[in-house]
Amino acid sequence: MSTIELVNPADEKPLGPVPLADADAVDEAVVRARAAQRTWARLAPADRARALRAFAGTVASHAEELAALEVANSGHPIGQARWEAGHVADVLTYYAAAPERLGGRQIPVAGGLDITFAEPIGVVGIITPWNFPMTIAAWGFAPALAAGNAVVVKPAEWTPLTTIRLGELALEAGLPEHLLQVVPGRGDVVGDRLVTHPGVGKVVFTGSTTTGAKVMAAAAPTVTNVTLELGGKSANIVFADSDLERAASTAPYGVFDNAGQDCCARSRILVQADVYERFMELLEPAVRAVAVGDPTDPATEMGPLVSRTHWEKVASYVDDDAPVAFRGSAPDGAGFWFPPTVLTPERDDRSVREEIFGPVVTVLPFTDEADAIGLANDTAYGLSGSIWTRDLSRAVRVSRAVEAGNLSVNSHASVRYATPFGGFKQSGIGRELGPDAPDAFTETKNVYFAIEEEPA
Repeated sequence: MSTIELVNPADEKPLGPVPLADADAVDEAVVRARAAQRTWARLAPADRARALRAFAGTVASHAEELAALEVANSGHPIGQARWEAGHVADVLTYYAAAPERLGGRQIPVAGGLDITFAEPIGVVGIITPWNFPMTIAAWGFAPALAAGNAVVVKPAEWTPLTTIRLGELALEAGLPEHLLQVVPGRGDVVGDRLVTHPGVGKVVFTGSTTTGAKVMAAAAPTVTNVTLELGGKSANIVFADSDLERAASTAPYGVFDNAGQDCCARSRILVQADVYERFMELLEPAVRAVAVGDPTDPATEMGPLVSRTHWEKVASYVDDDAPVAFRGSAPDGAGFWFPPTVLTPERDDRSVREEIFGPVVTVLPFTDEADAIGLANDTAYGLSGSIWTRDLSRAVRVSRAVEAGNLSVNSHASVRYATPFGGFKQSGIGRELGPDAPDAFTETKNVYFAIEEEPA
């Protein structure tokens, strides 16, 4: 069996090897999952709910351990990592209420009685990215388990540690063996087999749009259902009538969170021309104030990039000719550090059009509302975005006009487990989170009962 050697992205020190599974291991996992799912689905809804609450409690009691793993493996600041571990527990708690509420309908029809059932799909395959390993895994497995399915998770090769630990904690919490399995491996081996396996009824993939398109194509021959959460190039639109000081002071946290390794990052700041110069004056000290450094320090706000390979990709957008307006700071020496960087390019520059996935933001002026909407929508993506204005009517108009699945007015909030999350255009297919997420892991079965008329 091959292995991958993990390193801490903050100091490049080795974390040790992780075995990588092969396609046969996926086949074996799916067989085990199918058997576990049948037993799980037969449990009373209250018993499944109780088991998920126990899982949530076990995660909460190991939150500090999970946070430390994420700091070491992913370079997330400890404050962020603690939030992420707590978020996993919250998501499980939220969906623990679903088994007892996942009902069908009675539909009025002539000549009989018609009812629907929400049947579990069976085995769900989840392929997670490296940027938010444990949170995004939970977005998939929590509602899938609540709906009565078994789950096989393939974590990203670079950051598998917290997902592996969550699989262990599921067993410690008392979930049935093989109901939630974690199978680390290469995307072109374990991922490909999971997508094409005839025993997998649904695939949930989070990652790049390029890979998501390949997942969709690979799932097509077996007509396997997919949910895809893909890339983004979101706009942060700042109108002249907004609270400019607040818009500027919060803008760095809308894009530099997790070192910009966030599909929701507001990586294009669009500023009305009337206030562009003033906004840039306010933005510079806010960017320079972002605390970049040791992820174990609670005061740190931004850590390193995840790997040397990814550092090189991000750096390619900031060459010697790049229109750098100003930059923040980052540690020297070992580690994959990249300072928060602000660019002022032309509208057609590749830094404006491509997903950089790092702490690099472009700032562009616009003339009026129509120009702002056109510029915001001038992208293949449509995941998130922010709108800053004091005009309620404008906020509603622009929110309806921007082609994105998750928008915030006068804030940068993108993700709440109680509300749906997903994108337009090439940012994905389907929605995660929110009250309806378990429905995405079910098949609707319609049953009609003919009723004979009472004899005369």
